[in-house]
Amino acid sequence: MIQQKRHDAIIALVKHQGYASIEQLTRDFGVTPQTIRRDLNALANEGLIRRVHGGAGLESSTVNTAYHTRKTLNVEAKRRIAEYLAAQIPNHASLFINIGTSNELVAEALQYHQGLEVITNNLNVAAILQHKEDFNVIVAGGQVRSRDGGIIGEAAIDFINQFKVDVGIIGISGIDEDGSLLEFDYQEVRVAQAIIQNSRQVFLIADHSKFHRNAVVRQGRITQIDALFTDREPPEAIRRLLDSHDVALHIAPMSSEA
Repeated sequence: MIQQKRHDAIIALVKHQGYASIEQLTRDFGVTPQTIRRDLNALANEGLIRRVHGGAGLESSTVNTAYHTRKTLNVEAKRRIAEYLAAQIPNHASLFINIGTSNELVAEALQYHQGLEVITNNLNVAAILQHKEDFNVIVAGGQVRSRDGGIIGEAAIDFINQFKVDVGIIGISGIDEDGSLLEFDYQEVRVAQAIIQNSRQVFLIADHSKFHRNAVVRQGRITQIDALFTDREPPEAIRRLLDSHDVALHIAPMSSEA
């Protein structure tokens, strides 16, 4: 079994059982304990599982990974996706950019554009783009989350509802096999829903780790978006949903192919 298929199978098994030991995984996959340990360490580094003594368990579905940790997870993949997404945005477009580390990388990639109007509830996005004299950057009012600079609450929702933009760019914490878009904070979800409702097109940015991740709050469905930007082929169930609802799938090329 090739490494990627084994990784996917390990994730599925841990998700099904809640915990899997190194002994069990060694037996099930016919590889050495050293190989399984490397697999588990790699998956834990991507935030896909939780490494525990003697095996692996599930990440929490109620508490998100710390912001400073999320900024380092899959950063190269996220950057490739962000640059690929940014290349689809025309100059002089109007945008919503939501909370999230991937969205902040999109903002970095958009600095080479001209004449954008950007409405954001992410203070980090505003800080990245504030030096662009030909951009009009508008920041939503509301409650600022100290942990990540996200702006949430009723005031942010009311503010976003005043606009209708060309493209809404959103991230997500997890994508369930049934197509549910999942988050950890219901207040963040309500702001994201307002962005979806007030965008002519909705672009979702999600690296491959989001396809195996659980979170407790449902933000919406993947069928509500117009395009998914990621770095690997989604699971078959997700791919069928995208195809049946005419959601465009964009897989960012490797750097050597770009």
